[in-house]
Amino acid sequence: MKIALIAPDGRMGQAITTAAEAAGIAVVEEGADVLIDFSAPDALRASIDRALSGNVPLLVGTTGLDEGHDQLLRDASSDVAILKAPNTSLGVALLTDLVERAARILGSEEWDIEIVEAHHRHKADAPSGTALHLGLAAERGRGEDAHDELGRCGTGLKREAGEIGYAAVRGGTVAGDHDVFFLGPEERLILSHRAESRSIFARGALAAARFLKGREPGFYSMADVIDAS
Repeated sequence: MKIALIAPDGRMGQAITTAAEAAGIAVVEEGADVLIDFSAPDALRASIDRALSGNVPLLVGTTGLDEGHDQLLRDASSDVAILKAPNTSLGVALLTDLVERAARILGSEEWDIEIVEAHHRHKADAPSGTALHLGLAAERGRGEDAHDELGRCGTGLKREAGEIGYAAVRGGTVAGDHDVFFLGPEERLILSHRAESRSIFARGALAAARFLKGREPGFYSMADVIDAS
């Protein structure tokens, strides 16, 4: 398999290059089987254009994307395979499934959900794309849209029924910590994931690339990668 990186000199680009070399996967500029983008939201349109012009599947691991970016990806997925992954860790993919199942079983009448994430000092977006992804999984489990509380500050902040709260911590060299709190009457369930280095995201990205190689057009996620394993 051959992959091409949109931002080969970035932190994730370098990690993927190292993982690819260890796995015997070629990193090329042209003629790739899969295009991998861990760059910035402003670069997404150019990445999509490159994927469409070369008829190459595209893996997007960029965070901080908005609804407009999502629509661009969904539109492109009618012509090429697109996999959007705010987090390419296989462990986070499993965590997402567990969060959805827990939310479905526990419901929202007596169980509140809070999501806390921590990342390195250089991360520019908050809450993390992974935290928001986990929140969406909880909403799917509950079968309802939730009001998002994106960081509390001030007074008169009594919790709304069914809302999902987010808190972000930034500092040091933290690769990525995520905790999903299910807070019920006299008990708590906490589902957690700890990333110890970027290598786990790189290995997950390569697993996703293997999944995408030769894949029919469509809009995919890491859940599809897990299911195909």
